[in-house]
Amino acid sequence: MFDIEEELKKLPGKPGVYIMHDKQDAIIYVGKAISLKNRVRQYFQSSRGKSPKIQQMVANIAYFEYIVVDSEMEALVLECNLIKEHRPKYNTMLKDDKSYPYIKVTVNEKFPRVIYARRQKKDKAKYFGPYTSAGAVKETLELLRKTYFYRSCSRALTGEKDTERPCLYYHIGQCKAPCQGYITEEEYRKNIEGILEFLNGNYGLLTKRLTAEMLEASERMEFEKAAEYRDLLNSVKKLTQQQKASDNEGSNRDIIAFATAEDEAVVQVFFVRDGKMIGREHFYLTGVRNEERPDIMADFLKQYYAGTPFVPKELLLGEQLRPEDETLIGEWLSARRGGKVKLLFPQRGDKEKLIELAEKNASMVLQQDTEKIRREEARTTGAVKQIADWLGMPQISRIESYDISNTSGFESVGSMVVYENGRPKKSDYRKFKIRTVAGPDDYASMREVLTRRFTHGRKAQPDSSEAAAPKKPPASLVLDSFQRLPDLIMMDGGRGQVNVALGVLEELHITGVTVCGMVKDDNHRTRGLYFNNIEIPIDTASEAFKLITRIQDETHRFAIEFHRSLRGKAQVHSVLDDIPGIGAVRRRALMKKYQSLDALRAASEEELAELPEFNRRAAEQVYRFFHQKETESETECEQSDKENTV
Repeated sequence: MFDIEEELKKLPGKPGVYIMHDKQDAIIYVGKAISLKNRVRQYFQSSRGKSPKIQQMVANIAYFEYIVVDSEMEALVLECNLIKEHRPKYNTMLKDDKSYPYIKVTVNEKFPRVIYARRQKKDKAKYFGPYTSAGAVKETLELLRKTYFYRSCSRALTGEKDTERPCLYYHIGQCKAPCQGYITEEEYRKNIEGILEFLNGNYGLLTKRLTAEMLEASERMEFEKAAEYRDLLNSVKKLTQQQKASDNEGSNRDIIAFATAEDEAVVQVFFVRDGKMIGREHFYLTGVRNEERPDIMADFLKQYYAGTPFVPKELLLGEQLRPEDETLIGEWLSARRGGKVKLLFPQRGDKEKLIELAEKNASMVLQQDTEKIRREEARTTGAVKQIADWLGMPQISRIESYDISNTSGFESVGSMVVYENGRPKKSDYRKFKIRTVAGPDDYASMREVLTRRFTHGRKAQPDSSEAAAPKKPPASLVLDSFQRLPDLIMMDGGRGQVNVALGVLEELHITGVTVCGMVKDDNHRTRGLYFNNIEIPIDTASEAFKLITRIQDETHRFAIEFHRSLRGKAQVHSVLDDIPGIGAVRRRALMKKYQSLDALRAASEEELAELPEFNRRAAEQVYRFFHQKETESETECEQSDKENTV
């Protein structure tokens, strides 16, 4: 057993990260400390001065782990990584996990490319962004392609004529085909310079060029061409109008403010790049009830800038940080940026007005989304609470549901679907191929599935006596999906399926898991829950009923899709066995390439011969096997028609 009092005495007075676990081994809180000894002990001292959230968290701690590092900065980085990976219940969590696109110009290449990029790398290319709208980036790239005819292919060009044919963009007039030598390096470089000017904010050059070309085409009475230039000119104007907000300093800064309501917060971020407002974005934080405003701002900064590739020179913040957080976060951001980052808390002037504008936007978003949040809570956590009330359970966090799928006992499979707090947790879904049951015996198949699931779960359970400071790196904290026991198992069926589950749990001496059945009516629709040998009627208009239906449908879908994929592969495999001259290696190659018989039947000899494991003769064998069968079938039909013709 883990003795908390004894383990507290062993804590070192060094910087590090501490990880709190509940009795089901889930990570419920991650924090950093200058001194692990002092910080962790505070949680288990008098509850006076502690928020209700922290008191509740401490009541759920079964054991803790800690990782010692060399500095508080390292502790901050490790804390950010662990929070992002495990998303602990009692940490203030950034709900959005967005990444922002860049426009990348490979200026180090002989014929530079202009491409859409999701992250900034140290590869000598020029990056523009990050932009808040992926749609705006794609629109900009399309405009630049039509006006400057850049290439985006990955060919390594030397200026010599390529052996491959020019791509589609050349044929539709949006690339000058440098791969064929149709444009010189000097001419191509001039186009790239125009692109760089545009991306740096000098739109006048392109506007003048398009205006002149539109007028020239009009004078030559090439009105369709003139209309194309007019449309391009309108696109440029549209893009430039999105860049109206600017300042005279030409700075890069983010303006951040937030608004709170109950346990939710909305953080509004305005992005200013080279003095121009390029966009804004809002983010949701959960778990902010009873949190002080400086701590909410610090939590957001740590989680947001741990994931974004770009850190601006200045941050204008709507909330003053605690002195220790201001120093540490400032140093961390400066290290990430590779240069000094200023944290400013404006109280007056134009900068304070920008903060006020961000706060108003955050309040407006929060007000608009309050009803949406309530609806989402009703269909998830609210629905789960209703189910818990029906079953007389104090609370439900994790629900597991199981189903069996087969065709007359052929390729029997089982599915395990997991819902946590009313939402599907697809990373924990599992599939089972039935190994020990022959024929269509759903009860025996379900017994095998549940026995394997819970036997595996018991093996995965760590020894709580070894739960002190981990000797492995943080990656070792990743939990197996079988390691957490469910609060509730929902079986697809009535008494029979419920008794199977109860029998398995009893055999394995597993307690604390509730089992109920989802009972259907004659029309195969859910009508109630079977629990404790009685059927509990449920309100079909309730959110809980809708959640049960979603769980049931999802369990069916997951099982049927797995069964269908195995059945298709088995069908392909059995037919391939009949092809003369095709061995195991080539059969595997065909099964990997073609997922169905129809796809294989439609393949040409040339396509088959391109497979690495095949030669011309083997391809001919496969092609002839399928098409000879079709010819024979057609001949038999024709012969039958003749015999039946009077």
